[in-house]
Amino acid sequence: MIALASGPVRRSKPAAAARLGNGWPGITFIFPNSNRKVTDVNLFDLTGEVAAVIGATGVLGGAMAEGLAAAGAKVAILGRNAQRGEERAHSIQKQGGSAGFFAADALDQRSLQAACEAVAGGLGVPTILVNAAGGNDPRVTVTPDRPFEQISPADWRENFDMNLVGGAVLPCQVFGPGMRRNRKGSIINVASVSAHLPLSRVVAYSAAKAALLNLTMFLAREWAPENVRVNSITPGFFPGEQNRRLLFNEDGTPTARGQVILGHTPMARFGDPPELVGAAVFLASEKASGFVTGIDLRVDGGFLSQTI
Repeated sequence: MIALASGPVRRSKPAAAARLGNGWPGITFIFPNSNRKVTDVNLFDLTGEVAAVIGATGVLGGAMAEGLAAAGAKVAILGRNAQRGEERAHSIQKQGGSAGFFAADALDQRSLQAACEAVAGGLGVPTILVNAAGGNDPRVTVTPDRPFEQISPADWRENFDMNLVGGAVLPCQVFGPGMRRNRKGSIINVASVSAHLPLSRVVAYSAAKAALLNLTMFLAREWAPENVRVNSITPGFFPGEQNRRLLFNEDGTPTARGQVILGHTPMARFGDPPELVGAAVFLASEKASGFVTGIDLRVDGGFLSQTI
């Protein structure tokens, strides 16, 4: 925490900014009318933090895991796919970071509890939790051949639970208590533009992500007295394994749906997974966002700002 003295506070010129530890730029604060020395602060240094990233075996979760590691955190890769998890951890290690894979099923509380204990024993008690598990399911996607009224309650529950219960509820129930006891923690839930505007077709996914935003604000209020911050990131459209066929034709050109999305995105392009890193590191860092809780940080190229 930085206590500011009376009088204006000036940020130094970029050339004078300190470069600390892992090479991330620091910020020099000057306190006029004070005997205090100039303080160099690296707001985005996560050295000493332990980040558990559920869903880091996927494209977006993996990008955030690598970014948190680059900022100095020890990173636990949590997921069901051991091969992808080990590959992600090895990629981080090759870049000089500290990471390990821990098998976990986000929909199984006992599996999550075992993983949480394994992470604490192998890397340290988690101080950062990223919930990036989830996805859509063709069985709950509205199409001309499958209207809304033909979606079965069982299929709805399965997808809704995957995105809300596995996407935030159970991980927060397992990892949250340790953060509360230690009075230190940052939880980052991954939402979706469809949480704000119900996109066509993906009805169960959209409903679950909307509920996730509400849960994020609820937990932010409940856990703030114990210094546990809970926020969310809303990614725009980032091509990945699940949506690539929806966005691109086999020849690499945008599909009709992809063209509509690009036309609705003021920046007129899709996102690149590493572009989520800045948002994740900002919310993870207590120095950078220690008074930030209950917000949704949009990384969407302006998609949700577009009207006509």
